[in-house]
Amino acid sequence: MRVYLPATFALLNELANEGVISARNGWGFTVTPALREFYTSGDEEELEAIAFDDAAEASLRLLAIGDEEKFPHRRVVISVDVDDAAVTLADDMGDTVVKLAPAQVTVDQVAALHVDVAEAEPATAKAIQVIDASDLGDEDAELIVGDAQDNYMAFYDVSELGVLIDLL
Repeated sequence: MRVYLPATFALLNELANEGVISARNGWGFTVTPALREFYTSGDEEELEAIAFDDAAEASLRLLAIGDEEKFPHRRVVISVDVDDAAVTLADDMGDTVVKLAPAQVTVDQVAALHVDVAEAEPATAKAIQVIDASDLGDEDAELIVGDAQDNYMAFYDVSELGVLIDLL
């Protein structure tokens, strides 16, 4: 099953150095039966895009914590493939939210890496400042977060992880 993990550049660095990371509190995002039921039309790729976008928004929340980051204004999503048995639905948390057990994923499970491009940093910085207000329904904040979400995230193959860490 493909699961999208919200991350930061520090987590990418950890993955490169340790070969393993833990999903933050075990949470990930994927296409769930509830998501399929809610969207009566759309193919699998469109549903995956919804789960991916939820992970990208969750990355904003991780950046809002303000931990020491080389790139404090770049969202990161790590796409991983895990056994279905490792995933528990968390229907009360949203249509795409799942809990991973174990929460650790290895570099061998990584299917792709996605990182904001430099041009996205100003919009991401603004979104980080208002993500809590957006979550609480502030319409202006939702628009600011939406602007960040509209930005392209560069795709990297897992084989490029070391180069990504070294070059950025």
